[in-house]
Amino acid sequence: MNPSGGRDCIPAEVSGLSRPQLLAAPRRLRPLSSGPECNPALLWVLLHLLVSSLAARNLDVVIVRGADGEEEYGKKFTTQVEAWKAACAKGEVPVEVIAGAETTAKLEKRLASSKADRSLWLVLIGHGTFDGREAMFNAEGPDFDAKQLAGWLAPLKQEVAVIHTASSSGGFVRPLSGKGRIVISSTKSPDEVFYARFGEYFAEAIGGLLEADLDQDKQVSLLEAFRHASKSVAMFYENDDRLATEHALLEDNGDGVPTRREALEAPPADAKLDGERAEQLVLVLSDEEKKLTDEQRTKRDALEAQIKKLRGQQAALGDEAYYAQLEKLLRELAAVYAP
Repeated sequence: MNPSGGRDCIPAEVSGLSRPQLLAAPRRLRPLSSGPECNPALLWVLLHLLVSSLAARNLDVVIVRGADGEEEYGKKFTTQVEAWKAACAKGEVPVEVIAGAETTAKLEKRLASSKADRSLWLVLIGHGTFDGREAMFNAEGPDFDAKQLAGWLAPLKQEVAVIHTASSSGGFVRPLSGKGRIVISSTKSPDEVFYARFGEYFAEAIGGLLEADLDQDKQVSLLEAFRHASKSVAMFYENDDRLATEHALLEDNGDGVPTRREALEAPPADAKLDGERAEQLVLVLSDEEKKLTDEQRTKRDALEAQIKKLRGQQAALGDEAYYAQLEKLLRELAAVYAP
């Protein structure tokens, strides 16, 4: 029923349409009467809301903006926050920015209210410190340390990616690591306490920077943004003839042992490196990826992981068993992309 009490004004042509069909529906529908029984403006609003809900992604991005310190750094942090907001808008992903004197309390409350059916990317932008015992994130008001953040994240069952771009962020990697976690830090240890430029390059890349798209699939994954930002940092110090004071890390297999970019580019034989899951996670999807739902992408990612694992077992399984299992997985993968 419509609000005026008339009959339902959703045309019969809309019933049962798929999402692509529904997106095209307004161009195909017959002209609507302007009588009191059906409000055209209301119809288009309802259609827009329905399409939006169908296209929505199961991902939230929360940005924590720390204390500026000097004005120079405050401007850099603002630029990074704005780059992330623009990327989220482009990727049609909701984003929240937590800042101000109550930052730590607000973050704890926000994490406690996280919905289990929605993945979370937590981005920390600001300064970090290390007192010889605990790595800290410098918020306006009370700071928080790695143990506190680990405790707030512990109850969450969904997949969580933490992109910590502050100095001393390496001290957060091991406490935050675990199953279903992707942890990226701008430094390799809490002892790297100088301003970290990694976040500047990462924020630029995650929105779909062409130079960061290493596999040329028209989108930039967390892994690609990590590799691009890490390499850009190294080039900055090299070109400036300075000793590098930051070395980024990635941990996404839950073993608590992170990996640096250099190891990913020249992996040792039989090394258990990170990056497989980070390679699958993207903020701004390509046009091809947008054709899949979140559920399809999740199933696709799981099947790809199974196929990669199976390939490492070929010698032990023998050709007959290996190819039988491979065919089954490939058929399931093809079904994900079927119309």
